[in-house]
Amino acid sequence: MPALGDAARGRILFGGDYNPEQWPEETWAEDVRLMKDAGVNSVTVGVFSWARIEPRPGARDFGWLDRVMDLAHAHGIGVVLATPTSSPPPWMGARHPETLPRDENGRTVWWGSRQHFCASSPTYRSYAAAITEDLAARYAGHPALTMWHVNNEYCTSCWCDETARHFRRWLAARYGTVEALNEAWGTAFWSQRYDAWDEVLPPRRAQYIRNPAHLLDFRRFTSDALLECYAAERDIVARHTPHVPVTTNFMPFWSGQDAWAWAAQEDVVSVDVYPDPRDPLGGQYNALIGDMTRSQAGGGPWMLMEQAAGSVNWRSVNHPKPKGLNRLLSLQSVAHGADAVCYFQWRQSRQGAEKFHSGMVSHAGEHGRTFQEVKRIGAELAVLGPEVAGTRVAADVAVLHDWHAWWAAQQEGRLSQEVEYPELVRAWHRALWEGGLTTAFAHPEHDLGGYRMVVVPQLYLLSDAAVDNLVAYVAGGGTLVSGFLTGVADEDDRIRPGGMDGRLRALFGIDVLHEWWPLDRGETVACDGFAGTLWSEELQASDAEVVAAYRDGELAGMPAVLRRGRAWYLSTLPEPAGLRELLGRAAAAAGARPVLEGLPADVEAVRRGELLFVLNHGRAPAEVAVPGTYRDVLTGAAVAGSLALERYGVAVLREAAP
Repeated sequence: MPALGDAARGRILFGGDYNPEQWPEETWAEDVRLMKDAGVNSVTVGVFSWARIEPRPGARDFGWLDRVMDLAHAHGIGVVLATPTSSPPPWMGARHPETLPRDENGRTVWWGSRQHFCASSPTYRSYAAAITEDLAARYAGHPALTMWHVNNEYCTSCWCDETARHFRRWLAARYGTVEALNEAWGTAFWSQRYDAWDEVLPPRRAQYIRNPAHLLDFRRFTSDALLECYAAERDIVARHTPHVPVTTNFMPFWSGQDAWAWAAQEDVVSVDVYPDPRDPLGGQYNALIGDMTRSQAGGGPWMLMEQAAGSVNWRSVNHPKPKGLNRLLSLQSVAHGADAVCYFQWRQSRQGAEKFHSGMVSHAGEHGRTFQEVKRIGAELAVLGPEVAGTRVAADVAVLHDWHAWWAAQQEGRLSQEVEYPELVRAWHRALWEGGLTTAFAHPEHDLGGYRMVVVPQLYLLSDAAVDNLVAYVAGGGTLVSGFLTGVADEDDRIRPGGMDGRLRALFGIDVLHEWWPLDRGETVACDGFAGTLWSEELQASDAEVVAAYRDGELAGMPAVLRRGRAWYLSTLPEPAGLRELLGRAAAAAGARPVLEGLPADVEAVRRGELLFVLNHGRAPAEVAVPGTYRDVLTGAAVAGSLALERYGVAVLREAAP
């Protein structure tokens, strides 16, 4: 199977989305001159070019793309060639309105933006396959082609009649009979029993709370329907170019795709990530996305397909990146396993919806600060490439994550709308990140034997196989730390007897789970050593050690944190310092150690291969103790004992020979 290494060939790919069709052709020569000046070695072309390539049904205009491909190759720049199928031309919606998606209320989502297609539409799929076939046939032998980029940020949901027919086929394949569907969905409740398949619809707008099992399966179906579209185009380009890797770009930590399933069908796993420059934990978020994407890539290198060189245009206030932050986040992604650092986009647009979204070349041009910083990053990546490309990141700790559990936990009729799954995952990852522990992500049914500690921020829904896997992991010597509302429901969102799977209650030493006690937003409950937030539970322990008890309120004196051997259970979300201390204590007992001890606040250390990345996410300089003697790969300077970092500073250290 082709992989990112085949495209990078010992380098770090550097570049971004290039949209020459949006510019006069005389601009192209200047583009490649500036690309060479910046060290760009890869551009993604054609993402939104469908209307240019196929201006009317069946027509083809490849002449401009021929010239772009030839120009890139002549200047030593590889092309990640995109299938343009994320944004159909207006003629398709006008001639074939059945290709347009409909929302939950049955209203048509019209053309005029992007992603305006129904993934279940045979007409859309036919046109998408035809243009992909012609694109692959034309450029299969072009020397500039290094990778295929299928579609872009798959995200469209649809509730139309064609989707309904497709959904019923998907359900029939999953359940076999309507009777089995009724059992899985619990349709005896509220007289929802189905007598025939044609009665089943997508979960459109309803009078009151909709069946959560119905909603869960529709989310599963939507992810699968989009994956069918990806796989169809992937198979076409792979047939023409079996040696060329194929990818599609994930949106970061997004609920619409089961990215574990998707990543298994990609040669290269890629992601788009846009931390808020004003977020003091933007670096932690960037690290989380890097850890998650690397894990989806099986622990190997991954591709940062999109980031912003400056500001974006879709927040309520769009702040630029301060000087140095673009470099810091780019090198941080490399530290977390990226072998490609790319942007949306190369040249900032002058027209259209994203003209205020930054580019590698901003409106200020080549003399602007943005481009000058891009040049520095390109030069440093050229130095780093031979040292780091293809190497891996070791992690002793895994965070368990599953999209199906996320979908089920976000149902309309849950106990607390304040408990948000992504918020919990980010809080637990933050505690590990601030504790200096490098993490990976894993599915609850993955082999966990390589990790000293596994943490579960929350997995409301767990399959029997997943529960057995966790029990076996602890029995094999692993340390498991779990948050609240884990193992509550089975795969059909059926509550387990006792309110938590009995195997997990025995694992954690919980005799009875009497009641769930959610907290209001901003409300806290005092516990031994910390304040609990969001949630609390009325538990009765069996043979577990009570690590911390509730100190006030209805649950005073009852266990807040339990430990039975190597299995820990947290029935609340401790405030950040408390969670960091608890997870640090569990990690130390499990033998998981920080990469560097005693790091200052806001400083991160990550080891990738033989290199030690030290990154200062703070707005002030920092002094870091670094035992041993090193050479900074970026500057050539010797480092012994301590390291001075400017604000947003980065050092990449290789241990010096004694």
